[in-house]
Amino acid sequence: MHDLLPKAATLGAALIARNETLAVSESSSGGLVAAALLSVPGASAYFLGGAVVYTAAARATLLGIDETAMTGLRSASEGYARLLARTVRARHGATWGLAETGAAGPSGNRYGDAAGHTCLAVSGPVELFLTLETGSADRVANMRAFAGGLLDLLGEALADGR
Repeated sequence: MHDLLPKAATLGAALIARNETLAVSESSSGGLVAAALLSVPGASAYFLGGAVVYTAAARATLLGIDETAMTGLRSASEGYARLLARTVRARHGATWGLAETGAAGPSGNRYGDAAGHTCLAVSGPVELFLTLETGSADRVANMRAFAGGLLDLLGEALADGR
């Protein structure tokens, strides 16, 4: 987690300076993004909430995304990450919504994605999304890489949305 803290501190300072807020939806990063962002003193100025959306039941209960909204989508895809980011942003009334969905390992997921696969999305004044493949089956290392990737993507979005 120590590698995430400097990124979170930089992002937190930028969000505070911009008077912007965020909300987070994570799956295979297991809450590391939220933990890193909340480690910053003054995080209450920008962090509105977050959830670990690890199952379809959690998705429906925590974000209100039903099967109709999932038509044509599958978990661990860029389209699904965008839906999560947009939804968590809207539900919290945040400037930014962040989402991560993937397979940390040591094995892949039921959709055929290998361990080390995740899709990341940031929704706000700028929308960015990407697929990250670590090529590793190391669960903990992947969780850290996924969280770091999402923080980096937020940094790009903040730079693009000046």
